[in-house]
Amino acid sequence: MLVVLLKREGYEATAVASGEQALLELEQRSYDVVISDIRMPKLGGLELVDEIHRRGIATTVILMTAFGSIDVAIEAMKRGAYDYISKPFRPDEIVLVLKKAEERERLFRENASLKQALAERRKDDEVKGIGGIIAGGKAMAEILRTTRKIAEYKTTVLVTGESGTGKELVARAIHDLSPRKDMPFVAVNCGAIPETLIESELFGHKKGSFTDAIRDKKGLFEEASGGTLFLDEIGELPLGPQVKLLRVLQEQVVRAIGSVNDEKVDVRVVAATVRDLGTEVREGRFREDLFYRLNVIQVHLPPLRERPEDIQMLVEHFIKRTNVKLGTKTEGASPEAMKVLLDYTWPGNVRELENTIERSMVLSDGARIEMEGLPEKLRENRDRIRQTLRSGELSIKKTTRIIEEELIRKALRETGGNRTNAAKILEISHRALLYKIKEFGIE
Repeated sequence: MLVVLLKREGYEATAVASGEQALLELEQRSYDVVISDIRMPKLGGLELVDEIHRRGIATTVILMTAFGSIDVAIEAMKRGAYDYISKPFRPDEIVLVLKKAEERERLFRENASLKQALAERRKDDEVKGIGGIIAGGKAMAEILRTTRKIAEYKTTVLVTGESGTGKELVARAIHDLSPRKDMPFVAVNCGAIPETLIESELFGHKKGSFTDAIRDKKGLFEEASGGTLFLDEIGELPLGPQVKLLRVLQEQVVRAIGSVNDEKVDVRVVAATVRDLGTEVREGRFREDLFYRLNVIQVHLPPLRERPEDIQMLVEHFIKRTNVKLGTKTEGASPEAMKVLLDYTWPGNVRELENTIERSMVLSDGARIEMEGLPEKLRENRDRIRQTLRSGELSIKKTTRIIEEELIRKALRETGGNRTNAAKILEISHRALLYKIKEFGIE
């Protein structure tokens, strides 16, 4: 009767006539659940539970018992059974207990998976640092040391660096290592909020303070109270809100739009920018007093092109993480593909590298990332020179022209288009560089 019921409910069920046969079946096949009577000849339900655990068989045991032997069933649960059902029972009781067992197993698996992920993250952190920040070379190792040192203090931190270098990762690491780690970490991109809404977002507003203020709204400073507020792209903040931000940093109070009262907040501020705030101050776009208030401690993240020693570790890290994310089984990058990854200048920094790895893993057919799976812009330097050589072209003049053009493009990428610095890297005069840019049609 049970087999018919369970199959009707979508389960795959097998029936055996004794505890001994159950053990033989469990040794040969994997079962999620065992439903067993308690009173059976020779090997009873209690002994079956003990034997299942002694043999290390991973399964959930549910026992069936008559009303009078409930105490025995409770004893069985103490010894490792999951639950019991009193006979006689209704079919929906069986289904309900099985659904509960499924949910329990799902939670166990999720918990085990999370524990494993946490253990791997801790293991990775021992090698790479904290919060997924890769520290293969001296530059990033020094940044990690600084991050650990400043995390315990409430002082304001300014994180600088090009887009994609991992400024938010540093901000999160500072929070996670601080005494505030159990309190909120609130991140906001100052450049993504319309100017008319910035003050409301940061400091909150009272109902009726302006046309669309239909209810009181807490600002991000209040939401982050006790924790950390990460102000990304602080250089995009207009001058008006800069005045109010300075007051919050100095006095640790906020006043919502439309309010006459100040609210005390306890917030650690970490700000980040791709801009040179010193230049912004000189040109009148950023308040000098706010700059000094934010720039108590500065952490500068070097671009990826200045720390090529980190690239291989980053590639391995992103492959591992993407395998978990997408369910792929990529084992690494071929030596040829890795050489291309190491040679590229990565104008988009770590973010571009991560996106490139994910794209390449999706497009690669084999167990490794191959050259064919890499974006065309990474392959074009090597391919253009190889094609010239394979074509039988023996002209040094023509081949040198191709190499020269690629080196100029690479230098311009590395310097962000700064021609003076590019000329220094290329070891040619600025005038010669301008002539060649025009000759090659480089924009």
